Amino acid sequence: MKRNILVCVIFLLTAGLLSGAGAAEGERTRIIYMTAGDTNMLALGQNVLGPEFTAQNPNITVTTIHTGPGNAGSNLIFEKLLAEQRANKPVWDVDVAMVHEVFLSWAMPEGLLAPYAKELDTWQYVTSPFARNTMGLDIEGYAIPMFHSQTALAYNPNYVTNPPQSYDELKQWVRENPGKFGYNGIKGGASGVSFVFGWLYNETGKYEQYAVQGPFNPAEIPTWEPAFRELREFNRHVTITGGNVGTLDALNRGEIWMGPVWVDMFFTYMAEGKLSQDTRLILPEPGMPGQPMYFVVPKHAANPEAARKFVEYVTSPAVQAKAIVERFNWYPGIDGAYLEGYVPQATYDTIYRDVTPQDLQTKGLAFPLADYYAAALEAYERWVQ
Repeated sequence: MKRNILVCVIFLLTAGLLSGAGAAEGERTRIIYMTAGDTNMLALGQNVLGPEFTAQNPNITVTTIHTGPGNAGSNLIFEKLLAEQRANKPVWDVDVAMVHEVFLSWAMPEGLLAPYAKELDTWQYVTSPFARNTMGLDIEGYAIPMFHSQTALAYNPNYVTNPPQSYDELKQWVRENPGKFGYNGIKGGASGVSFVFGWLYNETGKYEQYAVQGPFNPAEIPTWEPAFRELREFNRHVTITGGNVGTLDALNRGEIWMGPVWVDMFFTYMAEGKLSQDTRLILPEPGMPGQPMYFVVPKHAANPEAARKFVEYVTSPAVQAKAIVERFNWYPGIDGAYLEGYVPQATYDTIYRDVTPQDLQTKGLAFPLADYYAAALEAYERWVQ
């Protein structure tokens, strides 16, 4: 019931915003920017991206509408666009949207999006495989990442002088250092979930099938039992933490020496003095999952040219450096190599000191396709917990 009410509110809000935009403002254009994500995404649109874009483009204003965190926020945007398509509206309300990966698995089969991204001058800066394929879908040209959240292993070099370079080396390290590796399993935070999927990819060697190509094959599930049984034995030698924050806090207190973290949270903790400046990161072979959020333009947006101009602005090296990297500690949506000279060298050297742009291209993996994702979490509860 609450979900239906929120959908109605969004419909009424966008309709109301559009109804008063045109005549009174003459030639001025108002674009409707709808964003999923936490409240920081609303603040970013309202207080940073919108006003700064308008300062450079006085004839275009940006109205930001927030739909909420997680996949549910992206689902509300999907429902909005799908309803407009089914109603045969010639012009849709939303001009540009910020969505999670899963949105594309819903929107692409329905034909809701415009193939706009390759028209942008900033497309030349995009090297991430996530801009071309995600969750088994070919999305090239239909979406461009605004930023990328990545997981990695954080470690205290005062105790870990020779960090394991791979999941296989980590197994030996954990046996030699019982209780000093910590993660939150699959409860309380996605850094632990990411670690578990990295484990599954390492043990099966089937990353491409599970996360890129598909399709889902339920016959794969029983073959995972040995991998998860080994993870159960691995867990006997580790500390189970209280979530994403719990892992960082345990690292800070020295209770653990190593654990998976979200890189943006890691740098935020460090900037706030909650984590030693000595703490380092490593992205082990074969890699760990992260996830981008994407700009998309609906197929029948009212102002597609202004929408493309807005996306081009946000994905420019200067704005990626200032808003994405310096303000929020995210990795940029464009290749980080293009940010040199736009961020202070000390900042650039810090965020890419341990996890380089090349690391992100080769070892920044995707989460599994939706059916494999759910099946793997069920398998963990069956064979590990």
